[in-house]
Amino acid sequence: MKQKIVILLLLALNLMPVFVKADALQLAVQKIESEWAHIHYNIAKEQRESAYKHLLEHIKTLNAQYPDKAELIIQQAIIVASNADNINAISALSAIHQARDLLLRAIELDPDASEGAAFVALGSLYYRVPSWPIAYGDNDKARDMLKKALAINPNTIDANYFYGDFLAMQGQQKEAVTYFKRAVAIPVRATQVFSDTQLHQLAQSAMIDNSKGLAINKQRVSIALSGE
Repeated sequence: MKQKIVILLLLALNLMPVFVKADALQLAVQKIESEWAHIHYNIAKEQRESAYKHLLEHIKTLNAQYPDKAELIIQQAIIVASNADNINAISALSAIHQARDLLLRAIELDPDASEGAAFVALGSLYYRVPSWPIAYGDNDKARDMLKKALAINPNTIDANYFYGDFLAMQGQQKEAVTYFKRAVAIPVRATQVFSDTQLHQLAQSAMIDNSKGLAINKQRVSIALSGE
């Protein structure tokens, strides 16, 4: 019995550095997410490029410490893509291609990382960037990526919000409202209160706007049918 206890203790001690390292990585990712949200929502546009570059340098250091970690690669891709709005057109085109390649790499390493965040980010790129020959925009791929994110975890605010946003842009307002409502109903994460609250507000506004659009369309149909 004593021998079994000693073996278990030794195993626990051997595994401890792995758990500590995993916790440290998770905390690092959470800090990056928080800093991104601060830059995206609070920093003036003319100051964002510098702030994003500083954050990317920090990720570069972490990548050396934690090589081939999908969670870090996802954050890198999101920052690179976000910064595309602050740079010239040629550099922006390069940035969105780099972001796509990083997200594909993250999916290859660990498709479930950060609750499927790579699929959310990649899906949002596919429906927001221009299509070929300028870039790689593709609505079919966008739908596929966002559905995969929801399959991994249907209870994330971002996956529901961005799928709703995609549906709204496709003119599927009724379906979009369903996902905006789901996004609003999901509680904010204790580790990301600020960013999740911002996304909640966006989902709430989108839900109201698209519901109004549905009501107006319904009224127009009713008028048309009545012959007025």
